[in-house]
Amino acid sequence: MCDYDTLVKTLHRFADQSKERPLTLGEALDSLDEAAYAFIAIILVLPFVQPVPLGPITVLGGLAFATLGWQLMRGHESPMLPQKMQSIEFSEKSWRILVNVCLKILGFCRKFTRPRHTGLVTGRKGQKIGGFILLSGGVLMAIPFGVLPFNNVLPALAILFYGIGELEEDGLMVFIAFFWLAFTVLYFGAFFVALWFFGQEALAYFKW
Repeated sequence: MCDYDTLVKTLHRFADQSKERPLTLGEALDSLDEAAYAFIAIILVLPFVQPVPLGPITVLGGLAFATLGWQLMRGHESPMLPQKMQSIEFSEKSWRILVNVCLKILGFCRKFTRPRHTGLVTGRKGQKIGGFILLSGGVLMAIPFGVLPFNNVLPALAILFYGIGELEEDGLMVFIAFFWLAFTVLYFGAFFVALWFFGQEALAYFKW
């Protein structure tokens, strides 16, 4: 597993390589080995950690995370993204932005993360747990809610904390990820209940 310092060097390497020509996501992932799942989870989830609904992009992103989660649960050593996603090119400017955002988030989290409960983020057990979080978060994110606030940010937080937990070997982050998954289910459930209730009220009103 890649540690924080190695990841920092790798991110800067991507930015340096992209000076000569745009670096594709597939090329970046191929050089990451075991760290690829955590890395791609953190990189891909960043655009979704915002309260503004992203429409169809949220659905596509959710399906991608669900695919990664299924692969991780099955024990694949590295993620296999669809060819179209692997061929996406990032310019030097794009990589610099991603580098800066990632380093700010990881740098902040390093203030309170440390290796603990490592059995939750390492070995086959860690793979299954991480895969379940990615799969569940992806499925929840892929539900087409339209303009529902926070429909992307809540499952994205679960995925983000999973990625941080794996990189830092901090099992506590797994509990935080599960908290956000549970909160997302409750939030979506409350929305469905409210939708059903007001629908029933509207039907009763028009019948009257």
